[in-house]
Amino acid sequence: MELGLVGLGKMGGNMRTRLRNAGHTVVGYDRNPDLADADSLAAMVDQLPSPKVVWVMVPAGDPTRDTIRELGELLGDGDLVVDGGNSKWTDDQANAAQLAEKGIGFVDCGVSGGVWGLENGYALMCGGSDADVAKIQPAFDALKPEEGGFVHAGKKPGAGHFAKMVHNGIEYAIMQSYAEGWELLEKVDLVDNVTEVFDSWRSGTVIRSWLLDLLVAAIEEDTHLDKIAGYAEDSGEGRWTVEAAIDNAVPMNVIAASLFARFTSRQDDSPAMKAIAAMRNQFGGHAVHTEPPVGGDAHPAP
Repeated sequence: MELGLVGLGKMGGNMRTRLRNAGHTVVGYDRNPDLADADSLAAMVDQLPSPKVVWVMVPAGDPTRDTIRELGELLGDGDLVVDGGNSKWTDDQANAAQLAEKGIGFVDCGVSGGVWGLENGYALMCGGSDADVAKIQPAFDALKPEEGGFVHAGKKPGAGHFAKMVHNGIEYAIMQSYAEGWELLEKVDLVDNVTEVFDSWRSGTVIRSWLLDLLVAAIEEDTHLDKIAGYAEDSGEGRWTVEAAIDNAVPMNVIAASLFARFTSRQDDSPAMKAIAAMRNQFGGHAVHTEPPVGGDAHPAP
């Protein structure tokens, strides 16, 4: 198939490559001209055959809303917009309604896989009508892993991003538990080989996971995580998950606690937060805060 892709950063750029490797034609647009195939959003749209399909991979909030609003002026009846960023599901509902006024379809798609998705494939959770999902299904098939990894979560706008939001809330909690366990093993003067202990858990145990693999990779590179500040961002989905739990009276003790732990990380250089920051850097290439080199600047805090 042929599609446009807006946003060619760490995720979008790799997705373009994976789609092309599968034989699809991708016209990419990014504000960075060194990454773009077209010099404007309009030029990208002009290069696409009808019905046109455009996948948006830009930061959630105003950047996504503004991009979709502009695409609404450039696309027409029968065309399709896919939001593959980390938008809040309520934004999906508004964007879908806005595009529907012009006969433009809308699919929201939560994407997980980080910087490893190019090689391993991306987990995809989408929301939208059967007809709209069918239009983009060849791209989904190319992006997902060889087995599994794709779900049409629901037909209502926002279903995909809601599923991805809960996924990320669970991710917060799993990372927090690994990090606290690592801190305790490091703190008590009893276990000599903390890295080897974590490595041993990767086979046969009930707590093995890809996040555990990534934590082991991080502490093999920096045994005590001395090079990483104990500061971890929350990208939005954790907050939205807890908000949804409150709105629906669903007890969410562990995920809420893991979110609050990230707030704590901004007050003190927490050892557990070093582990969280290390895992986020491993799977998503997320920035870490470092001490300044001699005569230089630290990685800037927000």
